[in-house]
Amino acid sequence: MATAFDMFGSMVFGEKAMQERLPEDVFRALQKTAREGRPLNLQIADVVAAAMKNWALEKGATHYTHWFQPMTGITAEKHDSFLQPKGSDCVIMEFSGKELVRGEPDASSLPSGGLRNTFEARGYTAWDPTSYAFIKDSTLCIPTAFCSYNGLALDKKTPLLRSMEALNREAVRLLHALGNKQVRHVTAMVGAEQEYFLVDREMYNSRKDLVFTGRTLFGARAPKGQELEDHYFGTIKSRVQAFMRDLNEDLWALGVPAKTEHNETAPAQYELAQVYASTNLATDQNQITMERMKRIAERHSLACLLHEKPFAGVNGSGKHNNWSLRTDLGQNLFDPGKSPYENAQFLLFLCAMIQAVDDHQDLLRLSTASAGNDFRLGAQEAPPAIVSIFLGNDLTEILNAVERGDPYTAGEKEEMVIGVHTLPRFPRDMTDRNRTSPFAFTGNKFEFRMVGSSQSIACANMMLNTIAAEAFGKFADELEGVQDVKAKMTEIIRRTIRAHRRILFSGNNYDIEWEKEAQRRGLLNLRTTPDAVDRYGLPQNVALFEKYHVLNAAEIQSRSEILLHNYSKEIRIEAVTMLDMARQSVLPAGLKAQKRICDMIMAKRAVSDALSTATEESLLEELSSLCDELYVEIAALKNAVHEMDGQDGTRECAYLARDAVLPAMQALRQTADGLELIMPADCAPFPDYAKLLYGV
Repeated sequence: MATAFDMFGSMVFGEKAMQERLPEDVFRALQKTAREGRPLNLQIADVVAAAMKNWALEKGATHYTHWFQPMTGITAEKHDSFLQPKGSDCVIMEFSGKELVRGEPDASSLPSGGLRNTFEARGYTAWDPTSYAFIKDSTLCIPTAFCSYNGLALDKKTPLLRSMEALNREAVRLLHALGNKQVRHVTAMVGAEQEYFLVDREMYNSRKDLVFTGRTLFGARAPKGQELEDHYFGTIKSRVQAFMRDLNEDLWALGVPAKTEHNETAPAQYELAQVYASTNLATDQNQITMERMKRIAERHSLACLLHEKPFAGVNGSGKHNNWSLRTDLGQNLFDPGKSPYENAQFLLFLCAMIQAVDDHQDLLRLSTASAGNDFRLGAQEAPPAIVSIFLGNDLTEILNAVERGDPYTAGEKEEMVIGVHTLPRFPRDMTDRNRTSPFAFTGNKFEFRMVGSSQSIACANMMLNTIAAEAFGKFADELEGVQDVKAKMTEIIRRTIRAHRRILFSGNNYDIEWEKEAQRRGLLNLRTTPDAVDRYGLPQNVALFEKYHVLNAAEIQSRSEILLHNYSKEIRIEAVTMLDMARQSVLPAGLKAQKRICDMIMAKRAVSDALSTATEESLLEELSSLCDELYVEIAALKNAVHEMDGQDGTRECAYLARDAVLPAMQALRQTADGLELIMPADCAPFPDYAKLLYGV
């Protein structure tokens, strides 16, 4: 039986496979390309392609594909066979360096936001040698960037790679200005925590809302939700454990370092976390993880839900993006060390991030914008739409002392005394964690908790890398050529703390009082996706992305268009699905329940006029009233959708979806859920929350 050690990376053309199959000079050249951004010539690509093909064939692959990440948020692939006919009854297996390096998928139906004209519909994929090729479903998958005929980015990978280069360049500049000239490269490292729900597939298939939208558009709360907090970290059910075991083995073979798994807060909710990798690789691995979750769930007659809010009344799902910086010498730039007060380099990088987050609150919120995530953010279960930073008591006190110019005396680490003599004593962790903070410092990294569970982490990390690059670059500008570097560092740190203190908050971000306090501080509260997207094209944001060559004005405009289009389309699909379910299932079920009561009343009266029908009449009146309301609200939602469909402008359509369609949907749902609570169980048109959340 294969062990985890044996299977890990077995389906990845990684460093081990390359070393075994490539000439040493080719392997070294490929390493330089991956680590230093060196160009790769076609002759080397031919050698790599031949070795990659032979390895893939030995592993049972029959096809290859350029695996890319268009602006749909999921991955895309077009499969080509290795077969090349030679005569009527003979074939050979071919795969050249040219085929490895570049592909030409038409991909004309993928979103471009106006970046491509009809006569320029063809897209081009370019091999990303910083991410390893892998085999899934008998297909060699080659991670690639995706661009248009005129070279503009049509994907999420290209801007991410650009942002990684910008961050590396500016972070190295800053380190060199501090005298740390041995560093040649700085890499953003990410570990993603993926939350998800599992429900029985038969129940899933019986609900149009789950099939078409990924969330329940109707559903009264079950008698028991997460009130007892007994699901979180609880014993994992056997059926779910079997799914997790298969998922782990699949991911390990694909080189995804899946490590931590557990029950999450809501019933039927779970989490999987992976070990840190470079931002680019971590993004690819998270996309693979989401895809495999869905595929493997099918094997177990389950459905994996990645929507941010699949069930009302219980917690939704996020994706915690743990972000840190590592040098090529192995140093974590966010590691405070044993004495952070004396670690000026750490404090400078920390202050740079404080400045970056305060200056660009809108971009971080924008990176998490979607119709689904709007339901989750600020719902007393996830960070609000207001961006702030949590540092913990110790770091906050250190920054206060630096700002005042006072000495800081760190107290001895307090020992945790549990009160049971047989248990070991250990020092109390001074970093702590604030589960309500959108951007929390957690020991040696920042945890960005606003990202939605279904979203690619590429955009969030592109934003983090870019705003960090700007802050590092500004500090480097001030420090380069300065004689007294230490004095200048102290000046920068103190100035930054004073100027950006408003972004620091250590309290409960769920508290309504924080919203009022944030407004007093002048922090942004971009509640919805249209609010956030309006900020994308602001002059200062366009200037930022263009300065660091991450996005140009046309690429920014295209992404704004796509975000708003997707927002409107998702809400419209939900609204139309809701109308179908209400007219075809919910209302007929209500009428059926009424008929049953009418039959009961008539039956009683046929026996004797003396028999009371007061209970039946009262229930009938309540059902009839709710059905009347439902009918009116169906018409109101239909009119709102019709009004949205009549809009020409993308922005106008999105705002109508938010301001007219969503409220009409909420009103309809409230009535339908009320109807569900008094309807006989055998009249219910689809599985309720109790069955969905506890039926696994």
